[in-house]
Amino acid sequence: MDITTWQWILVIGFSLILFLLAPYSKTGKEFFKATKKDKRPGFWMLCSSLVISWIFAKSITNAANLGMAFGFVGGFAYATYYLSFLVAGFVLYKMRVNGGIKSIHEFLQNKFGRGAVILFSVLIAFRLFNEIWSNTMVIGSYFGDAGSSSYYWAIIAFTLLTLAYSLKGGLRSSLMTDMIQMALFGVLLFFILAQILPAENMDVVKFVESGEWKMAAGLNLFFVALIQVFSYPFHDPVLTDRAFLSDPKTTLKSFIWATPIGFICILLFSFVGIFGQFQGLSGQAPVEVAKLFGVGMMLMINFIMITSAASTLDSTFASFSKLVTIDLSKNKTLIKNVSVSKGRLAMAGLALLGTIPVFMGAEILSATTVSGTMVIGLAPVFILWKIDVPTPSFYLSVILGIIFGVILSLGLWPEILNLSSGKYGDLLSVNIIGTILCFTLYLSPKFLAKR
Repeated sequence: MDITTWQWILVIGFSLILFLLAPYSKTGKEFFKATKKDKRPGFWMLCSSLVISWIFAKSITNAANLGMAFGFVGGFAYATYYLSFLVAGFVLYKMRVNGGIKSIHEFLQNKFGRGAVILFSVLIAFRLFNEIWSNTMVIGSYFGDAGSSSYYWAIIAFTLLTLAYSLKGGLRSSLMTDMIQMALFGVLLFFILAQILPAENMDVVKFVESGEWKMAAGLNLFFVALIQVFSYPFHDPVLTDRAFLSDPKTTLKSFIWATPIGFICILLFSFVGIFGQFQGLSGQAPVEVAKLFGVGMMLMINFIMITSAASTLDSTFASFSKLVTIDLSKNKTLIKNVSVSKGRLAMAGLALLGTIPVFMGAEILSATTVSGTMVIGLAPVFILWKIDVPTPSFYLSVILGIIFGVILSLGLWPEILNLSSGKYGDLLSVNIIGTILCFTLYLSPKFLAKR
C-alpha cells in the first residue's frame, strides 16, 4: 500500500475508535458540562484536556516552522503562549472564589450588560470559526497539494468523522477522548524525537544553542506572547469553559500543571523545525523533515497532526454548542433541561461554516496572529475584574483592541511607530502601544467621573 492509503486508514480507523469509546450524552449536564450523576471531571482529565486541546495541528506546525526559521528561540517564543494557562487559571479561580462567578458570560452580563455579552460572543465565535478551517487545512496538506481533490476530500472526511463522535457526547466525549489523544501525542512525540536526535548524535545542546537571542531573530514574538497571555486565553472558550467544570481548587491545580506540560510539549516539537534548519530545508517544517526519514516518519507526523487536530475540533464543537445554546440564551432554565438536540445542531452548523474558508484559500497563520491582536482589549476587563468601572469602559477597551487588530491585518500600521525592527517588529509594536491604550481607555471613564 502507498502512503496515502495508510493515511486514510489512520484517519478513518482513529476516528472510528474514538466514536466507539466516546460516551453518549443524554442530558444537558452531560453534554454541556461533562457531568454525570453529579460526578465532575477530575484533575488528570482536566489537565490533559487543557493541554491537548491547545496543542492544535496549526500550533505544532507553527512551532516547527518557527524552529526552522529562528532555531530554539523561535520554539521558545511560541511556547510562551502556554503561560496563558497560568494567567487564566489564577484570574478565573479568583473570580469564582472571591466573586462567586459561575461563567464568563454571567460576569459580563452582571457588570457590563447584554451588549457586552453579545460583543464578546462575536469575538469568541470568530475564534471558534477559525479553529475549524485552520486545523483541517493542516490535515489536508498531508494528503495533497492545496486545491487538489485529495486535499479537499481529506478535509471534508476528517471534519465529518470528528463531528460524528462530538455529536455523540458533546463536552463529555471531548474530555474523555482528550485523555486518549494526550497519551498518543506523548508517545508519538517520543518516537519522532527518537528519530531526530540520533541523526544529530543526540546532541540536545546543539538544538538548545541554535538561533540568536535577538529581537529580529525571534525575541519580538516572545515579547508579543508575554503581552498577549493577559488577553489571549479569555477569548478562547475551549480553555475558559474548562475553568468552571470542577471545584475551584482542582481546576486551579489543573491549569497550573498544564502550563509546564504544554510549554515543554510545544517546545520539544519545535525541535522538528530546528532539525530542518540544520539540514538547510525550507517550506512546511514537519512535512519536509518527514520526507528525509521516509514513510514511517511521515505517518508518525501525520498521526500526531490527526491527534492534535481532532482534540481541538471536538473541543471547538463542544464550546460553540454551549455558546449558542446556553451562554447567549436569555432563558434562565437549568442546564439539565436545556435541549441537547439544539447543541448538536449548532455543532453541525459550525462544521459547515468553518469548512467554507478552505475553498477560499485562507492562510493558516492568520487565525492566530490576527485574533490574538484583536482581543488585546480584553486584558483590562479580566485582569482588573475587581475594579468597578462604568459600562463604557468595556466598549472603549475592546473596540480599540479590535481596531488595532484590523489595522495590523490590513497592513496599515505606520512604520514610524515601530518600536522594534525585523520579523514581528510591527506585531510587537501594535501590541505594546495598543495594550497601553486599552488599559488607559478602560480606566479613563472611572477617573473622569470623579472629577
